[in-house]
Amino acid sequence: MNKRFIGVLIFAFLVASGASLLLYKFLSGRPQPSKVAAAAPKIVVAGRDMDAGTVLKEEDLKLEEWPGQLPAGSSMKPGDFVGRGVLTAIYAKEPILENRLAAKGAGGGFAAMIPPGMRAVAVRVNEVAGVAGFAVAGMRVDVLISGSNPSGNGSLGTITKTLLQNLEVLSAAQDFKKDPEGKPIVTQVVNMLVTPEQAEQLSLASAQTNIQLVLRNPLDREVSKTSGTAVKLLFDGGRMPANNGVETPAPAPRVRTVAAAAPPVARRADPPPVPEKKADPPFTMQVITGSGKRDVSFPAASASTGGKS
Repeated sequence: MNKRFIGVLIFAFLVASGASLLLYKFLSGRPQPSKVAAAAPKIVVAGRDMDAGTVLKEEDLKLEEWPGQLPAGSSMKPGDFVGRGVLTAIYAKEPILENRLAAKGAGGGFAAMIPPGMRAVAVRVNEVAGVAGFAVAGMRVDVLISGSNPSGNGSLGTITKTLLQNLEVLSAAQDFKKDPEGKPIVTQVVNMLVTPEQAEQLSLASAQTNIQLVLRNPLDREVSKTSGTAVKLLFDGGRMPANNGVETPAPAPRVRTVAAAAPPVARRADPPPVPEKKADPPFTMQVITGSGKRDVSFPAASASTGGKS
């Protein structure tokens, strides 16, 4: 055998041995995947799809390994969640979190979805009023009412006005499913989340007026100020009066209050006037002397005195 060929074989053997040694050291230094997976903690996840209102049972839950940081509100004990109601839909293999469940002892069903201080009001609607089946759980709607104003003069006709805005729909009579033609199934009853005062308004409006739901973007929380409209305004293009067609009563006539005059004070009767005494005419005496005569006049008082003398 050629010595040169033997030298090449020995060199190749040494190179292969060195490469194998380096590869072995590199692979032995890497962490084993099986050991990492075994160290991952297990948390409670959903064993199946569950709708809102479902009361969790032990068979609905299972433990799954969760690599990385644990989600806030998760648990490693299924007993922490058994018997609690689901507030929002949970899907299979999704972690069970505290904020997705009702409080302990609240139970399940529809009532567990109502926050403290709020109420759920059911309103009967038709295909049009229910926004053709699109007013489903989680959506936001406004409520319009149409009717005659009992305080109006009737000249405006039927009036439509926005009663409530930005109400959350808790549930509808049907789930958001499609019929064989691909259209949403029409809902007949819609449950909305309202305050106690809004519940009173909705109850009266559903009994006395026609209700129409208006679908809005869930991210649009702005409350718009509207004056409403009426049949008359649709034809003449006018604007709704500030008082919404309510008759303004004529002002009551002003009554002028006059203080009662005090009764006249009795006056003492004045004595009758004394008639003025007319002066007596003067007294005239004719004196005859010798061949002549003359008249001498005397005042009445003097004459009277002279007469007496």
